[in-house]
Amino acid sequence: MSPSPSLLWFRQDLRIADNPALRAARARGEAVLALYILDDETAGAWRAGGAARWWLHHSLTALDRDLQRLGAKLCLRRGRATEILPALTAEIGAGAVFWNRCYEPWAIARDKVLKAQLRDAGLTVESFNGALLHEPWAITTGQGGPYKVFTPFWKALLAAPPPPAPEAAPQRIDGLQEVASERLDDWALLPTTPDWAGGLRETWTPGEEGAAACLDTFLDQAAEGYPDQRDRPDRRGTSRLSPHLHWGEISPRQVWHAGQRAIAAGTHSERGVMAFLRQLGWRDFSHVLLYHWPDFPEQSWRHEFDAFPWREDEAAFTAWCRGRTGYPIVDAGMRELWHSGWMHNRVRMITASFLIKDLLIPWQRGEAWFWDTLVDADLANNAAGWQWVAGSGADAAPYFRIFNPVTQGEKFDPEGAYIRRWLPELAALPDAVLHKPWEAPPEVLEAAGVTLGARYPRPIVDHKAARQRALAGYETVKRQAAG
Repeated sequence: MSPSPSLLWFRQDLRIADNPALRAARARGEAVLALYILDDETAGAWRAGGAARWWLHHSLTALDRDLQRLGAKLCLRRGRATEILPALTAEIGAGAVFWNRCYEPWAIARDKVLKAQLRDAGLTVESFNGALLHEPWAITTGQGGPYKVFTPFWKALLAAPPPPAPEAAPQRIDGLQEVASERLDDWALLPTTPDWAGGLRETWTPGEEGAAACLDTFLDQAAEGYPDQRDRPDRRGTSRLSPHLHWGEISPRQVWHAGQRAIAAGTHSERGVMAFLRQLGWRDFSHVLLYHWPDFPEQSWRHEFDAFPWREDEAAFTAWCRGRTGYPIVDAGMRELWHSGWMHNRVRMITASFLIKDLLIPWQRGEAWFWDTLVDADLANNAAGWQWVAGSGADAAPYFRIFNPVTQGEKFDPEGAYIRRWLPELAALPDAVLHKPWEAPPEVLEAAGVTLGARYPRPIVDHKAARQRALAGYETVKRQAAG
């Protein structure tokens, strides 16, 4: 009887090193077929957006190259995984299927069906945690339930056994070769008419090697100053690992232990590294919320916020998307997003606050725009961030915290380098009025070549009045919640 190969199903774990499903497939001792399925149908409205699809194309290219170096190759199929996986296991006579878990609601439902179906067919089926420090059900309160506030969750995570040490990449994979594969180019993941991805290409290097280089650069150049520099969009003070983590090109265990090694070696302070690793804790916490409240990306976690007097204002929403609100820090962030597929986290909070609280546009619309334009679009993180700003989520910002886009810009981009990079039409303005050009005297605007309402827009809303309007809306929410 001929040996039965193993099928390794790649999903959001596009790496060779520290890949539990790959380890299990190799340990079984038979040939391995590495598979990726583009399953847009199951994801529905939450299929990967445009920027994420660009990343996926290049990440799959890198993964296939890495697999071929080790003696395997990547098989590509497109369609419903519940149809493709059983058919492919029968086609190759597989005896086992391995994958690392995903935590989106549709992925959980799909995987449960597949596990039952494949096991009923006599196959061994195993799944693993390859995406988080701890599973979403592992860190619980004293009552056994999920945490709803981040700080006690973080303390409990630190008190739990540390995540296992990451495993090195294998030296060889006995790959199953003679299996038909679709062509990646036929999936049309890259933009063509127009090709808007030039900024993405100059900014990112998708793939496992790019992820490792990104972590090394951060530890070498920015980790020590992270607590003090992380809120400065004008400086390279953050890791930019988020897209690599989302696609699983690097595991959180690898990042965690690299940070711990830096502390142990004495090259980095505990203060700097742990402030950074805390963000991995927030990422885990976001997945706790998604796992235990599957409607988290669509519905306000605190349902009383459904009573907030939202507005439909397409002109204002379009101005926000295009970086034409008249508030420089907001517009710079939205243009950075469009150009690079990424936005600094402090500016994400500022732009989200402006959409929700200055314009009264539902947070779900901003979430959807970020989903389509971010290379690191992650369902749990994206929803948690937007609901935090809206005040409607678990452990959210107080409803009365409404970011002032002028003072935020002055505080976190004091020399105006970030504004000048992304809004070159304002570059000649002096620092004193750069964050509020509508207050500049006419002669200053003329000298800088700025014509408000033409080259750069006037503010589409008065922040002071908008703040009072938002606070009145939140008072309505409070009254309705009180009965």
